[in-house]
Order: sequence, then C-alpha cells, then structure tokens
Amino acid sequence: MDEKNVQMTTPAEASFARSVRMTAATLAVCCEMSVDDVEDVRMIAEEGFVYTCATEPAEVRVSFSLSEGSMSMDFALGSAEPEGESIELTHVLLAAVCDEFSVLDDGATLRLVKRADGAHDE
Repeated sequence: MDEKNVQMTTPAEASFARSVRMTAATLAVCCEMSVDDVEDVRMIAEEGFVYTCATEPAEVRVSFSLSEGSMSMDFALGSAEPEGESIELTHVLLAAVCDEFSVLDDGATLRLVKRADGAHDE
C-alpha cells in the first residue's frame, strides 16, 4: 500500500473523543492490522485526544498516515503544558502501547505510531 494521509478536525471537547477513536480504528483496518492491533490503535487515539485536550487547543487536529501494517497519528497541540495525575497515566499508557510516542522538537505535535503486531521498520 502506498502511504495514505487522512486529516481530521474536531472540537476539543470530551464528547468528540469517540469520533477520533472510531476513525482511527477504521483506518487501522485499512492498514490490515489484526483485531488486537486495531484495539490498541483505538486506545492510542483516545489517549492522544485526552493528551491534546490537556494542552487547551482551540480544536483537535489529527493527521493520520497509513501504510501497510503501520499507522501514525500526529496531534496538533495547544500552548498549555499538560499537567496532573491523568496526564501521567496517559503517558504510561501511550508508552506501553505505542511503538513510538513523542512530542516532536517543535513542541507543537504529539506523534503516536503503531505497527502491526509490534513489528519495527527495518
């Protein structure tokens, strides 16, 4: 599969987390991921949404990049520093489930990557 890109923008409100989660799961199926990987992507997308909302953006913008057996999500962050116990838990979950989890050097983008069955690029 050639790389495909999908953009999504939603209000930064908890009631829109489901739309991001379900879109991510649907796109993971397009990457031919297993049921377990799709569930991981669903969790990653929701936690990415929570993390992003904690930075107080005007809206949540997500860029999905799809390739065979791999998916990345780039969330545009707001300017606030995420804090609190819930963000600490989000960090733990993302680090455990993602193959890559980082805030890019620009400080404005949260990058989350999931590869099918945890496979790594060669």
